[in-house]
Amino acid sequence: STDYDTSDRLYFEPLTKEDVLGIIEAERPFGVIVQFGGQTPLNLSVPLAEAGAPIIGTPPDAIDRAEDRKRFQDLIQKLGLTQPDNDTAFTADEAAVAAERIGYPVIVRPSYVLGGRGMEIVFDRPSLERYVASAARVSPDHPILIDHFLEEAVEVDVDAICDGSQTIVAGVMEHIEQAGIHSGDSACVLPPHTLDQGIIDEIMAATRAMAAELGVVGLMNVQYAVKDGRVFVLEVNPRASRTIPFVSKATGVPWAKVATKVMMGLSLEAQGLRGEVRPKHYSVKEAVFPFARFPGVDAMLGPEMRSTGEVMGLDADLGAAYAKSQLAAGQILPTKGQVFVSVRDPDKAASVEISRRLEALGFQILATAGTAAFLLESGVHCRRVNKIGEPRPNVVDHILNGEVQLVINTSTGKGPQSDAARIRRAAVDRAIPYVTTVAGAMATVGGIEALGDRELDVRSLQEYHQAIEGRPNLG
Repeated sequence: STDYDTSDRLYFEPLTKEDVLGIIEAERPFGVIVQFGGQTPLNLSVPLAEAGAPIIGTPPDAIDRAEDRKRFQDLIQKLGLTQPDNDTAFTADEAAVAAERIGYPVIVRPSYVLGGRGMEIVFDRPSLERYVASAARVSPDHPILIDHFLEEAVEVDVDAICDGSQTIVAGVMEHIEQAGIHSGDSACVLPPHTLDQGIIDEIMAATRAMAAELGVVGLMNVQYAVKDGRVFVLEVNPRASRTIPFVSKATGVPWAKVATKVMMGLSLEAQGLRGEVRPKHYSVKEAVFPFARFPGVDAMLGPEMRSTGEVMGLDADLGAAYAKSQLAAGQILPTKGQVFVSVRDPDKAASVEISRRLEALGFQILATAGTAAFLLESGVHCRRVNKIGEPRPNVVDHILNGEVQLVINTSTGKGPQSDAARIRRAAVDRAIPYVTTVAGAMATVGGIEALGDRELDVRSLQEYHQAIEGRPNLG
């Protein structure tokens, strides 16, 4: 339903239990599926079941076990799995006590909001107090969720399907951006490209254990973080994730169709699925951002989702698959010219390898004083350019004058008037590819290397699917 307020802004009211019950009364359906509508139907599943709605698939109580923070914590402990330390708070004082116990940095978010809205990583008590004051406006009368933030962790998305007895992992996707970037904004790779097989096996075993314990019938998405060889469970959603269309195209299996049949009572084995489908090619999902349409908005990524679409690239070579995904997203990777590099202190060591690889490809490296000094000391040839506020031409002038073909800027300056934000904004305004994370920079260099080695080949999805051994013919 929609309504207008006095400022003529259009608001979309979430579907209510009464709305759904009205539809059920009119249509008299055999069953109601709550797995394909995002978070709203999951939130409605328990009250709908209590009102007599014929929900099929994963039982509403199992959904509640995954959604309720305390019940889910009990489930994780029962299975012997690991979560980042976490707590809840209603006031600034409660939040401060919880954060001190958990240990900074912490990732904080209001409960009952979607898309990471209001989510932030905080590193000290003053920042936490400011956050609590603003979060109260985002989600009044609900607690703030506080989790220990795993810095430099690799995030992993897993989609799985269970028929009540057998669980098949549809896809294990390794994020390119490290933990701290919203999963909807992060590029990801299927199959994983840096995780060792032992970690992948542990992730798959944990996924099967949670599906069995919850009694999942249909689809389930799990988000993990891997740090220092340890696997942490971040959250479980007993529903189809936004990644299901991507995984379906990557594997050649229509997982939503399979899940619907499972919920109707047809087992996975009866549908010809007896194990995992393992593609021989790489599939890269990339997010599409609207920054060019919003002048002055900072293009820095974080825990709050900002993307408005997704694309994918496929190839037998990971670098080529990544290059294709960037092309589809509107970022044309350069094969020559100048690259501006400006990174925060923790990223300086990694910037050396990135710059060396770019230098080997024939690029000239530009950097402001701090990064330039570090690169020169490390044996990387680069040209120092002036910061914003120093005599012109400065870095923004070089970008706006078309002298820079790629921007790598991991600086974390906040606010649209920070130097880092102005650099990123200049790149957006000139349609110059830009990267805001070290992991993204590494992948970008791999894509550029692939472009230099050969021309990108074009193959249909069907050609990729035909090469997958053991893929069932599901019609």
